[in-house]
Amino acid sequence: MELKHQRRLAASILKSSGKRIKFDPARLEEIKESITKADVSGLIRDKAIKKVQKRGVSKHRAKKAKVQKRKGRGKGYGNRQGAKYARLPRKERWMNAVRAQRTLLKELKEKKEIDAKLYKELYLKVKGGFFRSKRHIQLYLKERK
Repeated sequence: MELKHQRRLAASILKSSGKRIKFDPARLEEIKESITKADVSGLIRDKAIKKVQKRGVSKHRAKKAKVQKRKGRGKGYGNRQGAKYARLPRKERWMNAVRAQRTLLKELKEKKEIDAKLYKELYLKVKGGFFRSKRHIQLYLKERK
């Protein structure tokens, strides 16, 4: 049964490709008799002619990978793109470290574990890059006491 004409008309009405047009197998005779655009439109309204939904790209795997990445998975050397400092610039790394150290000093000062004079001294050492980390500051204080 040749339904090329009907398929083309339906495709133009539904604004899609002819490949996406599906005919109801039970109403093929009725579809074959429809020769005008109005006839085909009526059949579309009656759901004898339908448009198949477009196939998309599934995001399931992408979402799954994103969840795992949030947990810290898949971040080894084999999965890295971009140089070390393109991923986290030197300045950002520095800012993160200094902010953490300054916060620690502030907390120690508020808890009265260090006085204002020692606070200032340590603050300047942090600014100068003397300490590697918060842990380094704590070790330094332990040695001094």
